[in-house]
Amino acid sequence: MPVWLDAALTDPGRPAADMARDAARRPAETLLFAGIRPGMKVADLIPGGGYFTRIFSKAVGPRGRVYAYVPGEFAAQAKREPAVAAVTNDPAYANTRMMVDTMPRFTAPEKLDVVFTAQNYHDLHTQRMGPVDVARVNKAVFAALKPGGLYIVIDHTAKAGTGLSAVDDFHRIDPALVRREIEAAGFVFDGQGDFLRDPKDRLNVSVFDKSIRGETDQFVYRFRKPGRARR
Repeated sequence: MPVWLDAALTDPGRPAADMARDAARRPAETLLFAGIRPGMKVADLIPGGGYFTRIFSKAVGPRGRVYAYVPGEFAAQAKREPAVAAVTNDPAYANTRMMVDTMPRFTAPEKLDVVFTAQNYHDLHTQRMGPVDVARVNKAVFAALKPGGLYIVIDHTAKAGTGLSAVDDFHRIDPALVRREIEAAGFVFDGQGDFLRDPKDRLNVSVFDKSIRGETDQFVYRFRKPGRARR
């Protein structure tokens, strides 16, 4: 494991509850698969409580930047400060910045090396998010990335061929549908990781069901914006 990655994972500022989730979320494998390294500019799209935001902050280091992009659609419902603000307001993570806006308006102050979203892509299709133009969101991600930049999508697996039928009740999505949607925005499929697969998950219950919570089968997709990367 690279020294910078080990330092990010053992960061004393990480909450104990986050570190307890590492065995299930596999952050080392995730960052290596995503190609994240020091100096990069990264967006954590729909960051939740900032589990990955903290890790990204220490991984990219002082020469890098992390933008925690909170959907305005969710923020309006919550009527409170987004949870990830606990990270972006912390001087220990001074290279992070929270941004709140609607999903179709996704952007960043500078071109990005990586846009990352974990366990949230299905939310773009849920009733909770409201009517969202998903094609426009993916095109916005495409526009925000540098040539050669990466779009990393991790989500809970739905049964093949089910499309969007499981997004609201089970919080799962058909991986094939995700791939079609993202490729339609101009991305090239660049690989998948199997480190979050779990054959014990029968894909037929909600991800919040106590029988499977924290142990779902998840797909890990990497998409690349065409063009030569400039570092």
